[in-house]
Amino acid sequence: MIKKLKVTQIGSIFGRKKAHQACVAGLGLRRRHHTVEVEDTPATRGMINKVAYLIKVEEN
Repeated sequence: MIKKLKVTQIGSIFGRKKAHQACVAGLGLRRRHHTVEVEDTPATRGMINKVAYLIKVEEN
């Protein structure tokens, strides 16, 4: 079974670098306080680490 992470966007992407905006979109987040569940893979961990100041992560 693949482990899942619950990711919530807490900060706005306006005025951020294009690469950071792309990471937030790549995680499936659309707006502040939006929560999604993503698979715990090295690729998603990399995106999470890049925009850690904009999101909150919880383990399921």
